[in-house]
Amino acid sequence: MKKDIHPKNYREVVFRDVTTKTQWITRSTAKTDKTTEFEGKVYPLYDLAISSYSHPFYTGKRKLVDSEGRIERFNRKYGRKTTF
Repeated sequence: MKKDIHPKNYREVVFRDVTTKTQWITRSTAKTDKTTEFEGKVYPLYDLAISSYSHPFYTGKRKLVDSEGRIERFNRKYGRKTTF
């Protein structure tokens, strides 16, 4: 890593998804007053309301609501014209 290109407070921080309680460590400049013990060491803790561990798009629990019939209109316009 090159010297003097990162901010002075660039350090290891534990991020926690408060919904799933999943924690991971990465380097960041996120400001926080909380600390936590992670794998035997004390690190700054930054709580996230949502992450890829709890977001419906990334967890596969996304629900598609088609209240205006957009899918049916698309299928009528661009769908197959022939049947097998």
